[in-house]
Amino acid sequence: MALCSKYLFVSLSSLFFSSLALSQAYPDRTVKLVVPFAAGGGVDILTRLLADKFSNDLKQSYIVENRVGAGGNIGSDAVAKAKPDGYTLLVATTGTHAINPVLFPSLPFDAKEDFIPISLIAAVPNLLVVGPKLQVKSLQELIEVAKRSTIKLSYASFGNGTSNHLSGELLKMQGDIQATHIPYKSATQAVTDLLSGQIDFAFVNMPLALAHVQAGKLNALAITSNARSALLPEVPTMAQGGIKDFVVESWYGLIAPKGTPSSTIQFLEKATAQALKDPKLQESFIKSGAEARTSSNVEFVSLIATERARWAEVIQRAQVRID
Repeated sequence: MALCSKYLFVSLSSLFFSSLALSQAYPDRTVKLVVPFAAGGGVDILTRLLADKFSNDLKQSYIVENRVGAGGNIGSDAVAKAKPDGYTLLVATTGTHAINPVLFPSLPFDAKEDFIPISLIAAVPNLLVVGPKLQVKSLQELIEVAKRSTIKLSYASFGNGTSNHLSGELLKMQGDIQATHIPYKSATQAVTDLLSGQIDFAFVNMPLALAHVQAGKLNALAITSNARSALLPEVPTMAQGGIKDFVVESWYGLIAPKGTPSSTIQFLEKATAQALKDPKLQESFIKSGAEARTSSNVEFVSLIATERARWAEVIQRAQVRID
């Protein structure tokens, strides 16, 4: 009976991909996944894992192209203006599609109207970490130090208006503290200065901070997800640390240029859901500090709208401006 079940599973999987392939000619050549950030970062790592899975499952080449600059706007603009045939897709993020449209007074594209969301790929929490100079062991200690210190603490971000920056502003609001924001042009430089003690604390994406925390070079005070991570079970959530309603996850998802055929959108939505069911791919995501997460097109549209409204309020209250 078990043998029959095994053959049934294989047959159904084969039937799924066969039906996808037979339903349309797409894809019949290389598909490009544009990552609007530098190679080696969290978005890039997860996208390359997914691209390899797509290439294997769909018997076509899926490649990653990094189009860096302007907080993700350059890569987004390139895809917005690409031919809407499904062969150039964007890996959108919280920054590119929930924050930037509010933060930048004018963009060369319309983040809502010029794209069609396909599916989520992953959700990644931030870690609130402190460098070696700041001898605090908990979120509450950090808040106490910030309140009594005669010199403002400093916190790093990966640039004005990034989720790391806005997370810091949210902490200042909800913790009723003051801290000086120090924006960096790259995540690598920000973490380097944090490690050397030039910066006091930062909200750093889990994939980037994980190795430094595990090595004892950074101290993680809290995680911004709604539950603890199996990778760092000793690190409490922000709520457990004393700050309620502080769930901040960076999400990544596939989107296509407006005008892409609905059949192609449906194909990619199903292919993404199927790819992310793979236990090996899920494990690879977890090891990178991310959770594989899919959605329908409709669900993704709703998430982007909700997130955009949320961050618009933070940006307005904190009076965040782009220089």
